[in-house]
Amino acid sequence: MPGGNEPRSYYVGMDVGTGSVRAALVDQRGTLLAFADQPINQWEPQFNHHEQSSEDIWAACCVVSKKVVQGVNLHQIRGLGFDATCSLVVLDKQFRPLPVNPEGDSRRNIIMWLDHRAVSQVHRINETKHSVLQYVGGVMSVEMQAPKLLWLKENLRETCWDKAGHFFDLPDFLSWKATGVTARSLCSLVCKWTYSAEKGWDDSFWKMVGLEDLVTDNYSKIGVIGADVKGHGLACEGQPVTSRLAVICGTSSCHMGISKNPIFVPGVWGPYFSAMVPGFWLNEGGQSVTGKLIDHMVQGHAAFPELQAKATARGQSVYAYLNSHLDLIKKAQPVGFLTVDLHVWPDFHGNRSPLADLTLKGMVTGLKLSQDLDDLAILYLATVQAIAFGTRLIIEAMESAGHSISTLFLCGGLSKNPLFVQMHADITGLPVVLSQEVESVLVGAAVLGACASGDFASVQEAMAKMSKVGKVVFPRHEDKRYYDKKYQVFLKLVEHQKEYAAIMKGD
Repeated sequence: MPGGNEPRSYYVGMDVGTGSVRAALVDQRGTLLAFADQPINQWEPQFNHHEQSSEDIWAACCVVSKKVVQGVNLHQIRGLGFDATCSLVVLDKQFRPLPVNPEGDSRRNIIMWLDHRAVSQVHRINETKHSVLQYVGGVMSVEMQAPKLLWLKENLRETCWDKAGHFFDLPDFLSWKATGVTARSLCSLVCKWTYSAEKGWDDSFWKMVGLEDLVTDNYSKIGVIGADVKGHGLACEGQPVTSRLAVICGTSSCHMGISKNPIFVPGVWGPYFSAMVPGFWLNEGGQSVTGKLIDHMVQGHAAFPELQAKATARGQSVYAYLNSHLDLIKKAQPVGFLTVDLHVWPDFHGNRSPLADLTLKGMVTGLKLSQDLDDLAILYLATVQAIAFGTRLIIEAMESAGHSISTLFLCGGLSKNPLFVQMHADITGLPVVLSQEVESVLVGAAVLGACASGDFASVQEAMAKMSKVGKVVFPRHEDKRYYDKKYQVFLKLVEHQKEYAAIMKGD
């Protein structure tokens, strides 16, 4: 490592989210020195079809990387790390974009992670009850890659499937663009493509679901594995690393927990061996479009224009304004008690975990005739609480299967919202740890770049030197009884929704 008077080493972390590309320049101590972001295009040609352009995303990556390295000696930039959504990128044999749409628009060559076009395909895949499904929570999600691949084969055979040379998970596409190497990451293939770090690909699965053409040439179209990063044990302030649940909360929320031995959790993805921390098994729970749901509820409310005007006048984001407005109207009671008779079930885009039911819908009970700013603030609060109750449901499923979770580690855009963080602490009853660097996802990507540079012996060493705990938010245990009652209502909501569906289907 550079010492004394030697020049500093820098690393670039790049985070390709659903709506934008963000980049940061980070030094060897994990200090974020420069930041840039750039929006990326999305297309929704029909309901539940969501597409992007790999060329547009790569252009945005180039824009932000040039911005963050301005004024820096490029020889001091030692590594680059990417993280990205698990969207599917399709290229032909010459690495040119292929259309993933009936219109034949080859610019739109990405099926986004949140795309739900492959509903019938995922049902058929799950009906096979193939043994690989044990490792994705018992049933495969429509957001994974196999159903999307099958949809392309069945719907765009001539314009896309027959011409395809390469199917990439988006982060692997980005590393190929940066290096020219087509090797895939173990994390992507294990988590979204059914690869096993212990056994490799299972030919019988691909043949059984009708994608036998991918088996040829040793799966060259979907994945030659790159070098695995070998690591050591993780130190963890007196608590085993297996007691931590990382919650990455942005457009959606992902819940990442690890164990020494495989734990099978119904409705929770995994166990995936060595997919996140070498030598440990990963379980990944998730809630689809949580950040987008909050936006949807707030922006669709009649009082939103008034909220926007007031927030702008005060120079605040709409959410900072809503948080302060809730403090004004709560009077003597804790802010969470404002939703005593307003309850939300948050699965407006189906349930990823632990119910694994993409047919579920959103529910709100307790609406009034008024639609003023107070009503908007309380609906926003109820939505944030509903997302936290969803996290509690995932934790309970993981713990009943054998996990033991004592701490939440939150990162991502929503972790910057103090109300979102406090509600997660209060509703789960667990302390929430926040990184010292609020852009911890970008620092995490830079940590991987630092490890790739060879400046650190392992990911763990790079993490220890470059990431630090910022603060811990503790639950208000005196409010536990209130949230336990709201959680009972939360569980009743989905129970009732299933009953309503059964009534409507009945004779």
